[in-house]
Amino acid sequence: MNPSSAPAEITARLRDTAPSLVFASPQNASKLPPLSAPLVLVPDTFHLSPDQHHRFALFHALLDPAGADALAPPEVGQEDAAVVLYSSGTTGGSKGVVLTHRNLIAMVELFVRFEVSQYTRPACENIYLAALPMFHVYGLGLFAVGLLSLGSTVVVMKRFDVGEAVRAIDRYKVTHLPLVPPIVAALVRAKAPLQSLVQVSSGAAPINANLIHDFLTAFPHVDFIQGYGMTESTAVGTRGFNTCKHKKYASVGLLAPNMHAKIVHLESGSCLPPGSCGELWLDGPAIMKGYLNDGDGSFTRKDGWLRTGDIAYFDSDGYLFIVGRLKDTIKYKGFQIALADLEAVLIRHPEIVDVAVTSDEDEDAGEIPVAFVVRKSGSILSCTDVMEYVAKLVASYKRVRKVVFVEAIPKSAAGKILRILKDSLVDVSGFRSKL
Repeated sequence: MNPSSAPAEITARLRDTAPSLVFASPQNASKLPPLSAPLVLVPDTFHLSPDQHHRFALFHALLDPAGADALAPPEVGQEDAAVVLYSSGTTGGSKGVVLTHRNLIAMVELFVRFEVSQYTRPACENIYLAALPMFHVYGLGLFAVGLLSLGSTVVVMKRFDVGEAVRAIDRYKVTHLPLVPPIVAALVRAKAPLQSLVQVSSGAAPINANLIHDFLTAFPHVDFIQGYGMTESTAVGTRGFNTCKHKKYASVGLLAPNMHAKIVHLESGSCLPPGSCGELWLDGPAIMKGYLNDGDGSFTRKDGWLRTGDIAYFDSDGYLFIVGRLKDTIKYKGFQIALADLEAVLIRHPEIVDVAVTSDEDEDAGEIPVAFVVRKSGSILSCTDVMEYVAKLVASYKRVRKVVFVEAIPKSAAGKILRILKDSLVDVSGFRSKL
């Protein structure tokens, strides 16, 4: 779980998953509600003073090989659940994505190991900077699972800071840097040479074409690629591939081995040819087992295809381009936010009658959540009041960054409400002046 999750979010996850053990750092343990399962405190370091050992005794007991030998090895099949990660999916609120051991094996082979195989440099000589969170499928797939199978070196940052990242790249001669668009922007602004870098791969959110140009200008020696994947596809989808003939930096790349894709017409459901935009559907060994407790019933594995909710097209060379989203979600610094989750929090406020959440473009974050709020008659609720209320109940990245008070939420045709509100943000004389 994201350690910045609010106590209410943690409580909901615990209720969904019914864990038999809970691991937490000492600084996050206070966020936990009363537990029926044992709490295992995890130290930040193995170099503990004598008076600290008792605090982490249970953690060290679990690592004791003598105790492990006494336990019968459990029977685990490839179709058994291995991980539950929370995602906004393609509709509604966030839900648990159940990934199997087979999914993780496919991710290692089709994402991590396949990408490394495109280079002549031995994988064991690669040095990665882990600037991505490992509770996110992107960081989990690379740093906690995939790269360990290759013998690559991983330099771990507790949290991203551009100055520390530049120093770490220089000190450890980092060759590979997986990142999200806000980190790309931070590196461009830092204006450091970063001579050791061989490859930078951007994912988790769309990246502006101007930012790509600025990055390539600043770091012409770096092989810049993009990739596409979802929590529901165990981060497997497409990966960029530059050759002398093709350098399509705006593309998210070519389809991964053993993955199938099709572009589907939004109304007829028919498959579309290269160059035509429609919804991207995926199938393959990395596609999730399903949503925890069936989620909202929006995915059934039987039909074989994961409807991504992303609007895309393939060009004649097989490169994929993402052009938009059907999903009721936004991407803040690469983190996915379900609009329905924020609306559910806001509508519980006693002075809010109606609400709709949409996104606004932001240079640093990509997108930010904007709440359109109908106040109770006579209420003096302010923008700050609304933002502080939400901040207490959600993870830091989910916070509402702007508030617009309106007389009513437009109730137009299905799927049009948020578009009408989002379009209104560009009207400087209208909504924009009320922010």
